[in-house]
Amino acid sequence: MIPLSLAEIAALTGGRQHDITDPEARITGPVVIDSREAGPGALFAAFAGERADGHEFAASAVASGAVAVLATRPVGVPAIVVDDVTRALGALARHAVHKLGTRVVALTGSSGKTSTKDLIAQLLGRLGPTVWPEGSQNNEIGLPLTALRADESTRHLVLEMGARGIGHIRYLTELTPPGIGVVLNVGTAHIGEFGGREQIAQAKGELVETLPTADEGGVAVLNADDPYVRAMAARTEARVLLFGESPESDVRAENVRLSERGTPAFTLHTPTGCGDVTMRLYGEHHVSNALAAAAVAHQLGMPAGDIADALSSASTLSRWRMEVTERADGVTVINDAYNANPDSMRAALRALSAMGEAAKARGGRTWAVLGEMAELGDDALAEHDAIGRLAVRLNVSKLVAVGGREAAWLDMGAKNEGSWGEESVHVSGTEAAVDLLRGQLRAGDVVLVKASRSVGLEKVAAALLEDGSREGEGSAR
Repeated sequence: MIPLSLAEIAALTGGRQHDITDPEARITGPVVIDSREAGPGALFAAFAGERADGHEFAASAVASGAVAVLATRPVGVPAIVVDDVTRALGALARHAVHKLGTRVVALTGSSGKTSTKDLIAQLLGRLGPTVWPEGSQNNEIGLPLTALRADESTRHLVLEMGARGIGHIRYLTELTPPGIGVVLNVGTAHIGEFGGREQIAQAKGELVETLPTADEGGVAVLNADDPYVRAMAARTEARVLLFGESPESDVRAENVRLSERGTPAFTLHTPTGCGDVTMRLYGEHHVSNALAAAAVAHQLGMPAGDIADALSSASTLSRWRMEVTERADGVTVINDAYNANPDSMRAALRALSAMGEAAKARGGRTWAVLGEMAELGDDALAEHDAIGRLAVRLNVSKLVAVGGREAAWLDMGAKNEGSWGEESVHVSGTEAAVDLLRGQLRAGDVVLVKASRSVGLEKVAAALLEDGSREGEGSAR
C-alpha cells in the first residue's frame, strides 16, 4: 500500500478521528479485514458479519501492530469512524490507483475468472512487478483490498470483477478504472439471480462500456467464440482484440489436443508470431483461459514465443481449482470443489473423462463426486439432471451425488440416461460420501470432487488425501 497518514485517510473517506493522538501517524502496511493478519503498519477494517463483529477485535489488531482501525463506531483504540466501511475501502482504492498510475487489467465472465486471472498474473509477472487477487477477491470488498496492495513498484494490477446484478461491475470499475478489460464468457452462473443470459451479458458488458477510448489506449479483450461476448464489441469505444479458436480471432489456438493426463496443448497464434504451448493445467477449458491471458500479454508487448513459454510453465495459484494429487496407492484426486456452475461442471467432467482414458487402460475407474450447483433459479433441477446425464455420456464409471434435492436430480439424470446397478449413487452428505469411497476406491482410480462452495465438498477431497498420506506412511515403514 502507498503510505497514507491517518489524517489523509480520514479526509479521503469522510471519516472522523477517534482516540487518535497523532493524526500524522502513517499506514505503511497492508489493509486487512482479519485481525489475526494485522501487523506493524497495518490498517484493520472492521466489518460486522453474521458470525462475528470485527469491531470486537479492534484492540487485538492494534496490539498486533495495526496503526488504526477503520470502523463504523468508536472502538476504544485509534480509529477512523465512517458511515460505511465498504465505501471507505473503495475510496482508498480509488485514490491509490489514481495516484500510482498503474496499468489496470480487469476481467469478468461467468466461469474461469480466477484461473484466467492466475494465468494473466504469471504472464505479466515476467514483464514487471504485478499485483493480483488471492483466490476470488472479486467483489466490493475484495477488489479494493487487492488494489490497496499495490505500491510505487507495481507495474500491473490484475483485478477480477464479479457481479450478482446490473450495476455491480460498473461500480467496481469506478473504484479501479481499467485500461484493459477482458470478458471471458456469458454462461449460466447466477442465472437465478440475474433472470436470464441476456441480463448476465448486460451486466458483464459494463466492463467494456467503461474502458477508455481506443485513442486513449483502452482495449477490450473479447471471446470471439461466445456470441454474447463478441456482441459487446458494439458497446465499447476501446480497441477490440478478439481471442478464441475461430479464424477471426486476433489471438487464437490451432491444433488443440489433450494429453493422456488431461493437459491441453495447442499452437498459439498472435498478430506478431506463434508458438507451441503445452500446459500444466488440467482440462481443455483452459485453452480459452490461456488465449485470454495471451491476448493481454500480447497487448502489453510480450513476444509470442515468450507468451507460449510462460503459458507452458504456468501453474494453479488458487486452491481447490482442478488441483490434481496422486496418492501413494495410485488413486488420483481432482479437487475442484471451490465452486460450480453448469459450464464449469461440464468442463470438469470432460477433463475427468480425458484423464480416465489412461486410467481405464490400467484397470482404474473414474469417479465424479458431485454436489449442488447453487443460484440457478428455476433451471436448477433441469441443469442438475443434465449434468447427471452428461456423466453417463462421458462414460464416467461412478457418479456419487452428494446432498439433497439437487443431488437427487443428478442421480436421477444419470439413471434415466442409462446408468445401472450402483454406477450412480445418491448419498446424504460428505461423511457418507467419504465412507463410500473409502470402501470402494482402488489403485488407478481417478476421483473428481466438485460442487458449489456452500456444499463444502473440499472436505471429501481432504479426507481422501489424508487417507492416502496415511497409507503412504504405512508403506514407507
